[in-house]
Amino acid sequence: MTWRMGPRFQSLALLSAWCFAASLFAAPAGAPSAFGGQSAVSPGDKPYLVEWVYKVKWGYAEEFWQLFKKYQIATLNREKELGYVTSYTVYRPGFHMGEDTRYEYRIVIAYKNISSSTHGSEVEKQLFPDQATMKREENRRWELTVAHYDVPIRVVDPNGDGTD
Repeated sequence: MTWRMGPRFQSLALLSAWCFAASLFAAPAGAPSAFGGQSAVSPGDKPYLVEWVYKVKWGYAEEFWQLFKKYQIATLNREKELGYVTSYTVYRPGFHMGEDTRYEYRIVIAYKNISSSTHGSEVEKQLFPDQATMKREENRRWELTVAHYDVPIRVVDPNGDGTD
């Protein structure tokens, strides 16, 4: 089954992601601007933002969340302790929405840089030595998932030419 976002959800998702990203890059007064200041950041050192979105089978959100929290949130917390993740935020919708735009959870993750986003598997192996149980429970979580996507988020200078 393919899940597509409606235009209202797309606008909301982009606005939320942009506001979140803007808050990450807010600099104190007098600091060089991230957009054209005195210091240039190499692409490998730029923060890397990703949004995970999950649509879950009706009636299974609680079971999904318990499994997600057990493995994914624990992994994100450890990646944060290790400095790979600088922050993450979990969102749930506050109102009902149409089936085409429905989701249960959105997680926006700010990694230190793009290479920091590649350590999840090694962290999971350290945190969960019983890989057989983890695989079985993660497979169950995916059985409960109707739709999922990971979207890298690019911050665009609103006064620029529309590119990074």
